[in-house]
Amino acid sequence: MIVYLAADLIWATRIKSTAEAIGVEARPVRSIDMLEARLADSDISALIVDLDSPEAALELVGRLKGPGADEGHRRIRVVAFGPHVHKELFDEARQAGADEVLTRGAFDHNLPEILLHLGSLNR
Repeated sequence: MIVYLAADLIWATRIKSTAEAIGVEARPVRSIDMLEARLADSDISALIVDLDSPEAALELVGRLKGPGADEGHRRIRVVAFGPHVHKELFDEARQAGADEVLTRGAFDHNLPEILLHLGSLNR
């Protein structure tokens, strides 16, 4: 399963509807508590975070990739996306442990392929 944090309803709907159309399971997480609940009851292969919600996004990335993170959780692939003009957020996402950081345009253009790839990953 892929979990995702989207800054607004448009991105949440786009991710969810694209995932459903290609047969990939994707569920939202809006907080660290929601992520913890998903980690406890689901086999998560990837986390997608929208950098338009930088504090929440970086907190979720840090939970999976930061110091003290469970080794199994470190294997969860993290993809961050955001506006191309926010290069400092891209750097912060990489420093927090994001495996891939994309501009919104690249993420949008390649969304089906990204979801298929992330959905096929095994932890």
